[in-house]
Amino acid sequence: MGAGAVRAAGFSYPFLSYRLADLGFSTTGISGVLALFGVGWLVGQILWGRLADVLGRRTTLVSAMALAAVVMPLLAAVTNPFTVGASAVVAGVVYDAPRPIVSAVVADDVPDDAARASITGWRHFAINVGAAITGATGGLLADRTGLALLFWINALACASFAIIALRYMKADSPRIPTATPAGNVRSALRDVRLGLLWLASLLALTPVAGLFSIMPLLMERNGMPASAYGWTQVASAAAVLLLSFPLNGWLARRTRSSSMVGLLAASSLVLGAGIGSAGLASTTLQYAAAAAAAVPGEIVAFVAAAAILDRIAPPHARGLYAGIWGSTLAGAIICAPTLAGWSLAQSGPGLVGLTTLLCGVLGAVVCLPLGLLLRAGADVPSPAAAVAR
Repeated sequence: MGAGAVRAAGFSYPFLSYRLADLGFSTTGISGVLALFGVGWLVGQILWGRLADVLGRRTTLVSAMALAAVVMPLLAAVTNPFTVGASAVVAGVVYDAPRPIVSAVVADDVPDDAARASITGWRHFAINVGAAITGATGGLLADRTGLALLFWINALACASFAIIALRYMKADSPRIPTATPAGNVRSALRDVRLGLLWLASLLALTPVAGLFSIMPLLMERNGMPASAYGWTQVASAAAVLLLSFPLNGWLARRTRSSSMVGLLAASSLVLGAGIGSAGLASTTLQYAAAAAAAVPGEIVAFVAAAAILDRIAPPHARGLYAGIWGSTLAGAIICAPTLAGWSLAQSGPGLVGLTTLLCGVLGAVVCLPLGLLLRAGADVPSPAAAVAR
C-alpha cells in the first residue's frame, strides 16, 4: 500500500513535460529531459535492487525515499537547462525505487507461485489506482495552484513512506553470502534468460511508458491542457478497476500450468496496438479510449514478467534480478519520448503510432527464443546460482 500511495502522489514524471513547456523548452528539449529522467530511472532500479541484497530491504527503502523527499522539489525550483537536466537524472534515480525492493520482499516471504502472481496483480492494481489519483488530482491542482505544488506533494509522500518503512518493516538481513561473490551484476548479466526477458519486457513496456510521455506530448501538440491528460489517466485506471478482479484470478491459476511467456507475448501486442492508436486520436475521448484499450496488456505483462523473473532468480540475488528487470520500465521511459520526439519531427502523430505498434510486435517476437530456452533448460541453473554453489 505504501508503494501505491507514493505512486498516487508521483506527480513529478507525468507532469514534467508541462513543467518544461512552461519553462519554454521545445518539443525536442522536452523529449531530451524526459529521456534523462529515464536514464536516472534505469540506473536507480539496478542500484536499489543491488543495495537491497547488500544492505537489506528496509535500509535501502528508507534511504531511497528519504533522498526522494529532498530531490523532488528541485524539479519545481530549477530553471537553468543544465540544472533541470541534472535534477531530472537524480529524480529518476529515486522515482521508482520501491519497485525492485518490494518485489524482492514478496519473493522472500511468499513461496507459492499463484500467491505471488496474485500479489503482483494487486500491486499493479494499487499502482494504477494511484495513477488515476495522480492524473485527476494533478490535473485539477495544476490548473488551480500551479505545477510546483505537485512536486512538493510527491516529496511529502516519499518522506512519509520512509518513516512508515522505518517503523514497520522487519529488521534487515542482507541476502548475499559473505563468503562468495554471488549475486554480482556480471553473474546476472550472463544469464541469457534474464537478458531475453529484459529485452522482451523493454519492447512491451515502451508503449506503457508512452502513456506518460508519448500521450502528453501528442495532447500538448494538439493544444490540450494538463487537465485533459489527467482524464486519460482516469480512463486507464477505470479500466484497471474493471479488469483486475477477473484477470488477476485467471493469471494466478495460469502460473501453475504455464511458463507465462506466451501471455507476455500477447500482452506486448495488445500494448503496442492500444497505445499506438493514440497516434490517430484528436480528442480527449479518443486519447482516453487508447489508454483504456492497452490496460489488459499492461496487467498481463507485469504479472507474466514477474512470474518468469521469480522462476529464474536465485534467492540470494532476488533484489538484483528485480532491479535489472525493473530497469526495463526505465529503459522504456527513455525509448518512448525519444521515439515520439523523432517521429513527430520526421512525420507526425501517425508515425508515432506506427513505431509504438512496432515495439509491441518486436516484444512478442523476442518471447519466442525465451520460451524455447525456458522449456529446453528448465532445470539448468543461472550463472549466478552456479556461482553460489
